[in-house]
Amino acid sequence: MRVMTFNLRLATPVDGPNEWQYRKELVVETILNCRPDLLGTQEGTVPQLEYLAAELSGYRPLIGHRQVDPTCQYPTIFYRAGIFQVSESNEFWLSETPTVHLSKSWGSAFPRLLTYGLFREVNRDLPFYFLDTHLDNISPEARLRQGRMIGDFCQTRQQPVILAGDFNEPPEAPVYQELVGPGSPLRDSWRALHPPEDEVTTVHAFNGQPRGSGNRIDWILATPPFAIRRAEIVTYNQGGRYPSDHFPYLAEVEY
Repeated sequence: MRVMTFNLRLATPVDGPNEWQYRKELVVETILNCRPDLLGTQEGTVPQLEYLAAELSGYRPLIGHRQVDPTCQYPTIFYRAGIFQVSESNEFWLSETPTVHLSKSWGSAFPRLLTYGLFREVNRDLPFYFLDTHLDNISPEARLRQGRMIGDFCQTRQQPVILAGDFNEPPEAPVYQELVGPGSPLRDSWRALHPPEDEVTTVHAFNGQPRGSGNRIDWILATPPFAIRRAEIVTYNQGGRYPSDHFPYLAEVEY
């Protein structure tokens, strides 16, 4: 099973020649080239997500539970139609009032969200949760508390979990320790195949040149029984034009 996380970069005119309208076809091309079975996107505004829903042939967005707000940037799950059955889906705000629309706490720059679904592959017996999120970019306290909320959610699930997203911190930082530290069943898919000294970055300035070293802030974490068979930073581009200022990250899991 192929799982991808992809920060789309929101649609904003400040990006000039890298604005969404000039790269949206390349985003679709990148996703279809990678053929993920499950995709978690971040930073998508409503028009961006509507475009992907229309153009990603064979995929469905998991948004039936959502109160759609045109002011929001949404982490959003897309999944391959015909491959999965979804028996549950929902989302909550990563704040002190998680059921309050657009709520934020702890100095968070933006309202942050966790969205999830309970999936089961057709002809497979094991249901599992797929979670997608985007933690705050400004407040370390907000990131830690948001990570703690997600960790608590994972701990209370009886089913296995795959968690994807942009965590806005590199490995070894507090959020990483909160989610994959002692006592947590979550494991880092990249580190499952690469030693700590073999670190990479997932952010760049639309030019493919890594921004800093070891700045891997886009993760896919998984609990047993998922075994990681592949972990790849996707550098797909067309003549030096990149689909986003984040490299997508693709992991292949087996269970």
